[in-house]
Amino acid sequence: MKYTIPALMFTSLLLMAGCDQAEKSAQQLMGKAAESAKQAIDDTHKAAEQALSDATGGLIEKKAAPEADAEKSESSSKTI
Repeated sequence: MKYTIPALMFTSLLLMAGCDQAEKSAQQLMGKAAESAKQAIDDTHKAAEQALSDATGGLIEKKAAPEADAEKSESSSKTI
């Protein structure tokens, strides 16, 4: 009877450690799944851009980088 309480405590500690490990594994899997989804979205976006470019014969150009637009707006506001 005097070994029952320590045995229960030890068992509960093992159970808690197992839950922590399971949580860490789940977080790793979620991170990998999110990265895979992001890569799939990026690949799909590139393929769509290429298909649009092929379909239009290059008539539609990609919009300039936002930094270039910001520089243009800054320089135009300075002349005022």
